[in-house]
Amino acid sequence: MTKSSHRRPEISDMLKGIERYNPENLNILEQYVEEQATKNEYDLEANLNILKLYQFNPTCFRADVVVNILLKALTNLPHSDFILCKCLLDIQAVEESEPIRHVMNLHSLLETCQFKQFWVCMSIQLSW
Repeated sequence: MTKSSHRRPEISDMLKGIERYNPENLNILEQYVEEQATKNEYDLEANLNILKLYQFNPTCFRADVVVNILLKALTNLPHSDFILCKCLLDIQAVEESEPIRHVMNLHSLLETCQFKQFWVCMSIQLSW
């Protein structure tokens, strides 16, 4: 997976200093996650920042964005990116979202080397 290069300088500037905690940046950062998903790119720092902004602004929480962030982190195993992301999530938000719980289950299956079960779960069609 490549580092995201097209918007990387703009996003990097957004993540400096006090601007990192500006909720007005959420829309741009959420679009950036979508770009990462479609262009096979990855920016852990930006993704962690979105999750931190969701902690500070729970009304802005978007489960679809979180699912994309978690899936991108999952593809970076065996690095600890998924755990870093998971630690920034509100437990209630996780419990209320079937797609997030599904990704959490996928992570658990991979971490415990239950690869056949992982692929079975991957093939389940969910209407997210």
